[in-house]
Formats: sequence, structure tokens, C-alpha cells
Amino acid sequence: MAMAIDTFVRMILHTAPAGGDTERPVPRRVLRLAYAMPLLLLPSCLWRLPFAFHFDMGQQHEAGMPSLWVSIPYVFALSVVSELIAFLCIGLVRRWGEVAPAWIPLVGGRRVRPLAAVIPAVLGGLILTAVFGSVPIDGGQHLTVFGVGDDISYDNGWWKALAMICTAPIGIWGPVVLVLAGAYYLRRRPETGRTPAPAEQDANVSPSC
Repeated sequence: MAMAIDTFVRMILHTAPAGGDTERPVPRRVLRLAYAMPLLLLPSCLWRLPFAFHFDMGQQHEAGMPSLWVSIPYVFALSVVSELIAFLCIGLVRRWGEVAPAWIPLVGGRRVRPLAAVIPAVLGGLILTAVFGSVPIDGGQHLTVFGVGDDISYDNGWWKALAMICTAPIGIWGPVVLVLAGAYYLRRRPETGRTPAPAEQDANVSPSC
């Protein structure tokens, strides 16, 4: 268990490498942006954990909380899954996002078709933008794709400031994924008039069943 936690922490705190390992170079700013996402989302994942134990982090709400048997696995799973999804952003700027790792059954070692990565990334980015994107309006309300909602009330300004600092990066999660997906597509699209190298042609041929 301790080893798994250590591996997870190292994965989250992994910084962008000095150079890339992709077929075509990744712009340095795009590389840093992809590696920043797990770190940017980490504060919101940690801020969310006390809710698992029915500690409301200063929020005022009338709805009751589910039992601990539900809240603990739900909140912890939500935080872990959020970090894993954020970690997948790194695949859009690394070699394992172009060639499936050898340890993956059936597809290990095969080249990833560009659209097989771009389409899920774009859909995911649009969903994240729709779910977490909002525009503040007057009267303590905010506008989302789902309509107008009321802002959450807090016991005092300190609790509200903490919540805003920890959760603010979630709002840019979707747009960042869209930017990374666009950069991935531009990097991997065929070049006009470019003749693929023999090794590249062989890699693109799927083995017959």
C-alpha cells in the first residue's frame, strides 16, 4: 500500500522533461501545460477529501450528506479518477500517446491512430468545459450550460477564499484538454508531400489476424 501511494505521488509530482520523445517535437509551452494539469487539480482533490467524513469545509447547505459507507469511497474515488484523467493529458505530449505501451494487451506496441486519441480528448474537453465552466452573474448566481444556479454560501470569507483557490483551476481543465488535443492533431497530421520512411510505413501496417 505504501509503495502504491509513493508511486501515485511521484506520478503527480512528475515535472516536464527537458526534451520530448515523440516522433515530432512538442512545443515547450504545450509540454509544460500538459504536465501542469495533475498539479493544478491536486488542490481541489485534497480540498474535497474532508467531505468524505461529513466535514463541510465551511459550506452552508440544507441537504444532508450520505452515510460514510457511501461518501468515503465516492469522494476518494472521485479524487483519484480526477488525477488519473488529468495524467492522461501527458499522453498527448509523450511517446506513449503515439505508440501504445508494450504491456497493454492486444494493442501494445502498435501505433495509435491520431483520431483515436483526438476524438476522445475533444469530447472529454467539451464535457469538462460544460460541467465545470460557469460565468458569474448578479444576485449571487452563476450561468452554466445547464442554466442559472445559486452560488454556494460559506460561513465566512476565509472558507470561501480557500474553496476558490483550490477549485479555480478546474474551470480551465476542459479548455486545456482542447488545446492539447489540437496540438496533438497538428503534430501528428500527415505532412503534405511527405513520403513516410520505410520504418514508419511498416509501423502503420496492422498485423493480420
